[in-house]
Amino acid sequence: MRSAEVARYVWLAALCCVAMVGCASAPAEPKPPVAPTPVAAKSAVAAPAPAASAAAAKPTEPEAAAVPLAAQRAFDDARRALRAGRMDEAERGFKSVIQLHPELGGPHANLGVIYRQANKLPEAVAELELAVKASPRQPVYFNQLGITYRLQGQFAKAREAYERAIDLDPNYATATLNLGVLNDLYLWDGKRALELYDRYLALTPGGDATVTKWVADLKNRNKAAQPTAATERKEKE
Repeated sequence: MRSAEVARYVWLAALCCVAMVGCASAPAEPKPPVAPTPVAAKSAVAAPAPAASAAAAKPTEPEAAAVPLAAQRAFDDARRALRAGRMDEAERGFKSVIQLHPELGGPHANLGVIYRQANKLPEAVAELELAVKASPRQPVYFNQLGITYRLQGQFAKAREAYERAIDLDPNYATATLNLGVLNDLYLWDGKRALELYDRYLALTPGGDATVTKWVADLKNRNKAAQPTAATERKEKE
């Protein structure tokens, strides 16, 4: 396996261990995974966003018009516990908010990420599916759902989730990159992967040296596979 491909697998593994988010009014624009430092939401219970570190928590805002003060405080307490690595406490906190307000997407999304970090993938998918149902216009939830589907080996569903995130926010660099990796390593669509990597780089201020190397590696791999269709099929096996 080429070193650049190994790097993509390592990056993807790190991406899937991200901590989560917040809960209240209009959705904020998600940002690319540039740092592990948590970003505060402008207001209340927010959404999960991926980062390049397993410890990152990146809240954004969900779609609920108003959240009762007690629920907001409970959510904030759970989010602080999550950021501090107190997973059991965070899980209890998000569950308590869900019990009173199951219509909020943020607590479901955070709980889904907790389950994913614990390798409870069916439970993670169930919570993230509830999150996108509760907040169908929150692209960050769809991105997190895509990551979890990918871990389950449900590549078609992962693609749909990433594409939905990008439909909701065409400038969502993180989902664009994730979809590129999915096409590159799991769907074996090098042409589409290159398009997505190029789009991600165009959306990333200052560029991304790692992804630039992936692009070069993929172009070289595609050239090596061009001589015959048989060679190309064999390489996919």
